Amino acid sequence: MRLQNIPPEYQRALPILKKIEHAGFEAYFVGGSVRDVLLQQPIHDVDIATSAFPAEIKEIFPRTVDVGIEHGTVLVLENDDKYEITTFRTESTYQDFRRPDHVEFVRSLEEDLKRRDFTINAFALKEDGEVIDLFSGLVDLENKVLRAVGDPHERFHEDALRMMRGLRFVSQLGFELDEETFDSILENHELLAKISVERITIEFVKLLLGKHRQQGLEMFVQTQCYLYCPELQNAKEALLRFANLTDKQIHKEVHAWVLLADQLGLSEGEIRPFLKSWKCSNDLIKKTQAVFAGLQFRKKAFFTKQLLYTLGEEQALLAEELLPYFDRTPQLEKVQQMYQELPIFSLRDLAITGHDLMTAFNQKPGKWLKDVLSACEEAVIDGKIENKKEKLLEFGRVFLAEY
Repeated sequence: MRLQNIPPEYQRALPILKKIEHAGFEAYFVGGSVRDVLLQQPIHDVDIATSAFPAEIKEIFPRTVDVGIEHGTVLVLENDDKYEITTFRTESTYQDFRRPDHVEFVRSLEEDLKRRDFTINAFALKEDGEVIDLFSGLVDLENKVLRAVGDPHERFHEDALRMMRGLRFVSQLGFELDEETFDSILENHELLAKISVERITIEFVKLLLGKHRQQGLEMFVQTQCYLYCPELQNAKEALLRFANLTDKQIHKEVHAWVLLADQLGLSEGEIRPFLKSWKCSNDLIKKTQAVFAGLQFRKKAFFTKQLLYTLGEEQALLAEELLPYFDRTPQLEKVQQMYQELPIFSLRDLAITGHDLMTAFNQKPGKWLKDVLSACEEAVIDGKIENKKEKLLEFGRVFLAEY
């Protein structure tokens, strides 16, 4: 098979291939980008594989960075572009199911492609557009089948994360797992215990954001991979409920975690330890908690001014965007307008400060100060009092008299 139209990302990189070939070596575009071109999807990364060894690549190109030279990868800087160029290689046994004991550089493209994970990722593309397909990947693309290259047991023992990658591809592409590949994941799913949580999290989030989330989650459950993911050991039914939510693609990671927390029946306080177990960042955890709280309230009633103020515009809108998953119509413009009409957006906007209160009432700092400011803040948001210094001082005086 030969591509009729070479995408611009490849065209810009063609001089790289030609320089390597002019030096007497082979060079090809490889990996997921070739698959995406064949599926007429956007290209994200351009990876190049070559028969040239790293030292030879460094002789061909004057500007390089040793980003992973021990594994055969050199970063070539050409004009304003950067390309990772990796030497053909074979790999030894994988005692930890994650990394090979050692890597051996070879001159054979076939030996290199044999170590790839799935047939649809084992293509190589020549500079003239010819697709090299040694493992019937084109047939699998046509039939929408995800099949491991060679023996799936060997592939998953080499890197157990490939099982999660396979499930992620099911979700992203809508492909079916080949029967032998499915059986091998089911048999070897416990190997995920050998993989770092961080690596699993990356693949799991991509699975949740796939166009075919339902299919991906069902395979996630059927292969029992969920049993070796943080805090999901008893979550089979919740995961299937998640799979059966409205067939609408999730585009934001925070939405994925909020919906998962909702289906798991977590409380707002349980979200932090749950996401910590997935090694999520504090910022993501904080945002997930806020959007989750907004969603739980919004499923029962419309936002109050106080809740909008607490959430902030961004997080209130993020919560509103989740309503279609619960067969409800979001009112984004109404939420935005209601937020923008709030008299203040933070305590800094209040017309008085703690110093004003201490001066007016001749008192030292204490709990009373925070309580008065909070009462003023709440009264202004609810429209009970104007945000003017004199009126707030009078309000504070009355509040303290009853304190």
